[in-house]
Amino acid sequence: MTDQDEDLFPRAAVLRKVLTFTFRHWARAPLLAAACGGAMMVATVTEVFVPVQAGRMIDAVGSGAAADAWRAFAAITVLGLGLVIFRFLGWWAITPLTLDMMRDVTQEAFARVQRLSTDWHANAFSGSTVRRITRGMWALDTLNDVLLLSLLPSLTVLAATVILLALHWPILGLVMGLGALAYIALTVGLAMRVLAPIARLSNQWDTRIGGILADAVGTNAVVKAFGGELREEELLGRTVAKWRRRTWRTWMAFTWAGSAQTSLLWIVRAVVTAAALWLWMQGQASAGDVAYVITSYLVLNGYLRDIGQHVHMLQRSVNEMEELVQLHDEPLGVADRTGAEAIRISDGAVRFEDVTFHYAGQDKPLFEHLNVSIPGGQRVGLVGPSGSGKTSFVKLIQRLYDVEDGRVTIDGHDVTQATQVSLRRQVAIVPQEPVLFHRTLAENIGYGRPGASIEDIEQAARLANAHHFVMRLPKGYRTLVGERGVKLSGGERQRIAIARAFLADAPILILDEATSSLDSESEAAIQDAMERLMVGRTAIVIAHRLSTVRALDRILVFQRGQIVEDGTHEDLLKSEHGQYRRLFERQAGTTLAEIH
Repeated sequence: MTDQDEDLFPRAAVLRKVLTFTFRHWARAPLLAAACGGAMMVATVTEVFVPVQAGRMIDAVGSGAAADAWRAFAAITVLGLGLVIFRFLGWWAITPLTLDMMRDVTQEAFARVQRLSTDWHANAFSGSTVRRITRGMWALDTLNDVLLLSLLPSLTVLAATVILLALHWPILGLVMGLGALAYIALTVGLAMRVLAPIARLSNQWDTRIGGILADAVGTNAVVKAFGGELREEELLGRTVAKWRRRTWRTWMAFTWAGSAQTSLLWIVRAVVTAAALWLWMQGQASAGDVAYVITSYLVLNGYLRDIGQHVHMLQRSVNEMEELVQLHDEPLGVADRTGAEAIRISDGAVRFEDVTFHYAGQDKPLFEHLNVSIPGGQRVGLVGPSGSGKTSFVKLIQRLYDVEDGRVTIDGHDVTQATQVSLRRQVAIVPQEPVLFHRTLAENIGYGRPGASIEDIEQAARLANAHHFVMRLPKGYRTLVGERGVKLSGGERQRIAIARAFLADAPILILDEATSSLDSESEAAIQDAMERLMVGRTAIVIAHRLSTVRALDRILVFQRGQIVEDGTHEDLLKSEHGQYRRLFERQAGTTLAEIH
């Protein structure tokens, strides 16, 4: 098997996958799809019979039979009217069909992306993902047009023309059929073996351009802070240069392919015309018959020439839809189990029972046979060096990942048996780096509780010490915060995120250095509010600054995926060589002995 053959089979598999994906969506609106295809076939058949009537009209004119000429003319007129009507019906049917399909694939792809794993999102450019969806959506529009409005009529006119010619002159039908098949074979071969691999590479570089643009634009503040404009422009320039080379090869390949197809069409035209003249010289065809053959070929030639373009457009749209279809094949990573039910958290008791877990690509587990119990309503601090497992611990509570062995339970319920939506709606989290939507402040705070009143939103903002700065803004709670909250300072974003968690009023609260971006005065005010909030709730606080966990009920000290110490602030400080005491003394800049 040659390299080309090895490449052909994967490409054919992609074509089958994309077409299967498309046909499944056609099946959702079978009447519209059938109406469109049927109308276009009828419209095409009317064109096949026009040359027949044209030949009869020429014979009638040559013999002076005026009545026959006018009847042929009337038939041509009726066929033309039928062409217009049925083409209109075909276009009328494909419009809602395509729009509904574009709507569905976009919504379904977005829903799929929303549910893909945390690891997948960490490794994917958001700009590239958006480009995959939007490009695939518009490629579907092209694919529908090619299949129903272009290729189907072309194949219909080819079959009908060859059959009609073969019924009158078998040799002409044979010549026309073989020529058409040779042209189609050349077109498909070029598209599958030559054009598709080249176009696929240019599409990949197009996706990279989208990713680089989105990455640089989304982090423009960092670019400005480090004077990196020229570096980003150079990076984009190198990528665009590679895209240009790939795209030039693609466009030139299409140019050469088009020239080869045009040459073959002229050869077929010359052979068909010569055959018609030979039949006329043999007395087997009249002048009208010759006109009929030549006109039929001209009609067929137009469709054949378009078939080349249609096949190229088909392959291009398949290439552009390939990445969209792949999104539907991406494993979710974490999916709701069959029969999963909504969980109802009351006490908020969290247990890790003999849990073993490691990230993909890592040989050694992060957690190995980890056991820990957090009673409902307890306020627990998680401390330890970066990478020790604190954030992973809370991610397992949220079921952002699945454990490999053991289980995580809340109020005795295994989190894997609960629907993810119901679980996460009852676990409020304030991340260390809060991310806001480019929406109003009210919408961002209200995201914690859909349907919350403005009074509830304002109350949550007051608890988070955010109401005062919000009211200083020209539009107050109707102020748009910019993409990812770029219009707000770090401390303001943090307070909005805290307000969102307050509004959620969840039985389990996770605070990941929630006061790290605040000034001392704001931090003190929020600490008081957080003390009130944590009463009666299970609170898990990830902290690097140990001052934020001193008053908590319990502190868990992590080191390399293990809990090496467990106790209150005072108890842990009593351990002379304990990890917590070392961390405390390092942050204090002195030892406890020196303090005393």
